[in-house]
Amino acid sequence: MATLLQYKWVILGVLEILAWTTTFLMLYARYGLRSNLWFKIFSVAFALTGVIPQVAVGILNFIANRELDLFTLILVLLILYGATLGKKQVRQLDAWAKNKFNKKNASLS
Repeated sequence: MATLLQYKWVILGVLEILAWTTTFLMLYARYGLRSNLWFKIFSVAFALTGVIPQVAVGILNFIANRELDLFTLILVLLILYGATLGKKQVRQLDAWAKNKFNKKNASLS
C-alpha cells in the first residue's frame, strides 16, 4: 500500500488517460463500429479504469493520511466535475462523434 500511495499522482494520471481513451473507444464502438457488444465492453473498461480505481485510491489515501490533502481534494473535484459539468460535456462529445461518423459513413455510401 505504501508503494501505491507513493505513486498516487502517477497512478491518477495513468487512470485519467485510460478513462479518456476508453471514452473515445466507447464512442468509436457506438458510432464507428455500430457495435453494442464493443460499446458495452468499453463501458465496463471505463468503469474499471475511471471511476472505481480513482475513488479507491482516494479512499486509501484518506485512510492513510487521515486528512483532506490536495490529492483527495483533486479527486473529489474530479468526481464532482464528472457528476455535474462533465455529463454535459460528454453529451456534447457524443453528439460530435455521432455527427462525425454519420458524415464519414454518408461519404462512403
